[in-house]
Amino acid sequence: MRYAVRELIGVATVAAALFIPAATWQWWQAWAAVILTLAWVIATAWAILRAHPALLAERLGPRGGAQRWDMVILSAMGLLQLLRYILAGLDHRMGWTTTFPPTLQIVGLLLAALGSALAVWATGSNAFFSQMVRLQADRGQRVVDSGPYAWVRHPAYFGLLLVDLSLPLLLNSLPALGIGLLEAVLLIVRTRLEDDLLRAGLDGYAEYSQRVHARLLPGIW
Repeated sequence: MRYAVRELIGVATVAAALFIPAATWQWWQAWAAVILTLAWVIATAWAILRAHPALLAERLGPRGGAQRWDMVILSAMGLLQLLRYILAGLDHRMGWTTTFPPTLQIVGLLLAALGSALAVWATGSNAFFSQMVRLQADRGQRVVDSGPYAWVRHPAYFGLLLVDLSLPLLLNSLPALGIGLLEAVLLIVRTRLEDDLLRAGLDGYAEYSQRVHARLLPGIW
């Protein structure tokens, strides 16, 4: 129940950050973003409960061993995400950005949905997908190389990257896209730092990284 309340508050925050600055409910792109966020939350909860119920306790419980740098990055990303939605709402109200072609907005929606689905798949495939970066020796953490992890070492982060860069296209906002680019940079930094931590502290991860070369994008990085 606590997990559900927390996640639903997050969805409500997204809605408020979009619609209050926009000063209108008549904005289908914002409704699409909110519905997509709600679907993501529900699908993630379903994936966890179906495959790894103990992961809920990990996500809600004490985070002993969490990396300080990760707390800083997550805090910054959370603030940037909120700012992205607020700027998109203000942009819709003030008309800062010339209207994108409808096709581009639909592409943004489809890419955001694809990124969300990839993140859900990765969460359901990994019993150790904590929201904070830490070595989970207390939970018997091991390398996961099935599902999307067979091709990319951090598939959920690639999904988040898609969402960060495509939602501003749906919401028709260049300022929001600029914030999305900053979020993407922080996500890439987090990926690198987490990957280094796992190489040094998780048995078998160095060998796994030799088999699966891509951190985020096969053939690129």
